[in-house]
Amino acid sequence: MTTRFERDTAVRRDADCRYTAGLEPGWWVLRGPNGGYLAAIILRALVDMIADDARAPRSLTVHFTEPPVEGDVTIRTAIERVGRSVTSCSARMHQGDRLIALAVAAFATPRDGPEFCDLAAPDVPPPDATPALPPPPAAPPITHRWDTRWVIGERPFEGPPGDEAVAGGWIRLEEPQPLDAVAVAAIADGWVPAVFSRTTKPLAVPTIDLTVHFRTVLPDASLSADGFLLAVFRTRAASGGFLEEDGEVWSPDGTLLAQSRQLAVILPL
Repeated sequence: MTTRFERDTAVRRDADCRYTAGLEPGWWVLRGPNGGYLAAIILRALVDMIADDARAPRSLTVHFTEPPVEGDVTIRTAIERVGRSVTSCSARMHQGDRLIALAVAAFATPRDGPEFCDLAAPDVPPPDATPALPPPPAAPPITHRWDTRWVIGERPFEGPPGDEAVAGGWIRLEEPQPLDAVAVAAIADGWVPAVFSRTTKPLAVPTIDLTVHFRTVLPDASLSADGFLLAVFRTRAASGGFLEEDGEVWSPDGTLLAQSRQLAVILPL
């Protein structure tokens, strides 16, 4: 039986490299669908097009050109180059004659090389020691797609702003879901924007571009389908109406699964 996430990110192959998908309003934020949701759909099409279990997603970059509306989109994929260990590919998402998103990705086999990680997972309470809080009444629909336990940074609009724009905690989909690269791509843009922890002004911060680097092969057999992952996001600079946000996604045992970076535009409400 498929989960809601699997159904809502499903793609149908229409031709050699062309796919169709339906955008579900349950993943909407203030101005259309969440960028991580669109990235997950695109990545699912690319995984199907590559069709090589030995070459796992390593990098995905998506530029969002125009917010779509509810309904079908088409995704035209292409293999740009196949090397001995790396496959480079691209995708273009259209709705009618409008370009919605443009993506490039790299799939690769494991390679020998130095192994180290100077980053460390945040030291936080486990998810079962952190209460789940319901989304506020005015929260966008996407907040109901995730089970989140806030443990990092100030919860927005519940008091004075914090000294830094950092936010995160434990996160999982509303239904048990294999934690593959498609799910992790969605998690990389699934948290409340970190900038909300540092301001009391109501803002919208739609994503312009999102890059996800997958630091391990997914799915990982050690990850439980109903388990949480730990995600943390930071914004260190906002100027000229734009901000960046860096993210990390960790397994419960402290393994770095993915890193993300995005540029977003700041829109006062």
